[in-house]
Amino acid sequence: MDCDKIGKLICDLRKEKRMTQKQIADLMNISDKTISKWERGLGCPDVSLLPELSQILGVNIEEILLGKIELNEVNGGNMKKLKFYVCPQCNNLLTATGDAHISCCGKRIEPLAADKAAEQHLLSIEPMEDELYVSSAHEMKKEHHISFVAYVTGDRVFLVRQYPEWNMQFRFHKFGHGKIYFHCTKHGLFYQLI
Repeated sequence: MDCDKIGKLICDLRKEKRMTQKQIADLMNISDKTISKWERGLGCPDVSLLPELSQILGVNIEEILLGKIELNEVNGGNMKKLKFYVCPQCNNLLTATGDAHISCCGKRIEPLAADKAAEQHLLSIEPMEDELYVSSAHEMKKEHHISFVAYVTGDRVFLVRQYPEWNMQFRFHKFGHGKIYFHCTKHGLFYQLI
């Protein structure tokens, strides 16, 4: 651990939050001299204090320990670059249009890689006036079901969450060419072109 880098980061984040050393020290129930010592690189926070410090500063513990925050390049938010993350423990669904460090249930999760849907996984997508009627005969049991379907175009995403025991049928308003992504809890993420 580089105490100088960690101290500089703590100082920068504290100033960004417009807080004094005393305010942070009071929140953590420690002395402001301790905060000063960290910021001058004369010591590092004890491991037991890192969770509270990270919460106060609004940064992950990992970034504090590295002494730097890695910023993403600014992207235009093109929805075609949308990444889907699904927690294997609780099935929490998260999305990002750029690089992200996502964690859930105490573990880091990686973006799902989408495969082109094979015959056995194809959704039925029928145009009906200005809508798309989506349905599937896919099994919808707790241990094996489609958990979500997303219609993604260049500037929009429409997401429908699915649950076990539901009939897999709904409608999307049609917005032109794009992809339909869907997640099978047993086989992963698939896509179909529209």
